[in-house]
Amino acid sequence: MTANAPTGGYAPVNGIEMYYELHGDDGPPLVVLHGGAQTVGLSFAALLPSLAANRRVIAVEFQGHGHTADGERAMSLEVFSDDVVAVLDLLGVERADFLGYSLGGLVALRTAVRHPERIDHLVLLATHYRHDGYHAEITAPEQTSPRLPTEADFAAMVDAYTRVAPDPTHFEATLAKLQPLAHGFVEWTEDELRAIAAPTLVVLGDTDFIRIEHAARMHELIPAAQLAILPDTTHMAVPRRTHLLTPMLDTFLPEP
Repeated sequence: MTANAPTGGYAPVNGIEMYYELHGDDGPPLVVLHGGAQTVGLSFAALLPSLAANRRVIAVEFQGHGHTADGERAMSLEVFSDDVVAVLDLLGVERADFLGYSLGGLVALRTAVRHPERIDHLVLLATHYRHDGYHAEITAPEQTSPRLPTEADFAAMVDAYTRVAPDPTHFEATLAKLQPLAHGFVEWTEDELRAIAAPTLVVLGDTDFIRIEHAARMHELIPAAQLAILPDTTHMAVPRRTHLLTPMLDTFLPEP
């Protein structure tokens, strides 16, 4: 099946106008959640065509990201999760599969705990549940680890933002607001992970800045979890490994 051209719009939710895109028009709904300081296109351009071939893909952009303007609200995983659920309410979607990458994975994981009745299957790309999930080297003052985003990666983030943002000059302010969220979110307890009923696929790059041992622990804790480690793959490259991800997702996610 060939996916139709995406449609989109803005959903008035929780005091903001949240941008969303719809890809494909047949099959079970799949919510995709982008990485921090990224857009839908930057995170998922390579993956969306295969996802939308036989699914109804719902992609949103969080507050201060891409087409969605920032506001006075503080950014938190709880706020972002509630925004996503509110968009689903407006679209009349009661349950969906969720795929989140990096920050989007954190939001998807928070949604699985806060709103378990809304999620059928959960895919967590490059996602951790505790702050000690990071490799120690990436928190060093010199920040020179090859596991971290490169200058080219940051340039791509800025370019993607400035091309679509309501205020193209707001990127640095968004980054500043994201820092407390990225490094100070409330960690999940092991009991919370044990209570996740949705079948869950945890995917990590072998040279991610998240430790493989940490992903393995998530796999142990979530009852119906599967674990995949992508070879020769950094954190930023995880959603671009379509030759590995596409067959994996086609196997894991339910058939239409």
